[in-house]
Amino acid sequence: MNLTVLGAGAWGTALAISAARHNPGVCLWARDAEQVAAMAAARSNTRYLPDAAFPPDLQLTSDLGAAVAHAQTAGGLIVIGTPMAALDGMLRSLPADVPVLWLCKGFEKGTGRLGHEVAQAIRPEGRYGILSGPSFAEEVAHAAPTALVAAANHPALCEQAVAAFHSDSLRVYTSTDPIGVEVGGAVKNVLAIATGIVDGMNLGLNARAALVTRGLAEMTRLGVALGARADTFMGLSGLGDLVLTATGNLSRNRQVGLQLATGKPLAQILADLGHVAEGVYSAPTVWQRAQQLGVSMPITEAVVGVLEGRITPANAVMTLMRREAKAEG
Repeated sequence: MNLTVLGAGAWGTALAISAARHNPGVCLWARDAEQVAAMAAARSNTRYLPDAAFPPDLQLTSDLGAAVAHAQTAGGLIVIGTPMAALDGMLRSLPADVPVLWLCKGFEKGTGRLGHEVAQAIRPEGRYGILSGPSFAEEVAHAAPTALVAAANHPALCEQAVAAFHSDSLRVYTSTDPIGVEVGGAVKNVLAIATGIVDGMNLGLNARAALVTRGLAEMTRLGVALGARADTFMGLSGLGDLVLTATGNLSRNRQVGLQLATGKPLAQILADLGHVAEGVYSAPTVWQRAQQLGVSMPITEAVVGVLEGRITPANAVMTLMRREAKAEG
């Protein structure tokens, strides 16, 4: 099976490496020809994953036409590994008949659309979906055991994802609920910022557990209101990804929260981070869509207040703790 991964950031590169270990037909595309030349010379992505060597058969290119043509043969598949902001443009540049999965997690800035809403507007008759779940790129690149979920608008595309990525180190489950998988992937980033704040303030493990649990409830409420199934949020893209991103120190969103707890300005945090932290950009949109749907998301509201500088982390925690008591369900 021919597989093309568009985007040579950490996550796109990691999945290309993983797939190329058992599939000789994997091509990794990057827009920057100099980056491709550097990766070809080093046989690694020295910018993002310097310690992960490329399998011998992994192909590299900066020619988008050649990368797409590669995936148009032998029942191929395209995987978009760019940030959410580039998804619309990438989908518009691809033939409508090529099956596409994306890896980005979040809401589109400005429009507030999820990935499936972007795809519906551009290729309503096409096959599309998302590959998501609890996964750090560095661990996948080094073949650490990982489980993901592929969710698409057509079962055949899920099976293509399994064929492309399922291996001894990477287990791929399938789902018919792309909305739920996308909501889980987007909202967990916001909740990871919240958990980072709690941990950065040294509020204890009890507080962390409470926040993760109530955060999962918020995520589920929003997802169901958007048309997802509630049970999806007890799976890999909901609870699984939330636990990883909220507690793992490789999480950029968690790192943002940890730094916010020290009083460091957000602009400085993002400059020092040097990578995209999707939760920062998703949080206002998550809150906006929740308000439009009448969904209660107090943790998300608090995170937005901290990110916008309207409330301190300490006051955000106090506000949450002083909310009126209510039944858990």
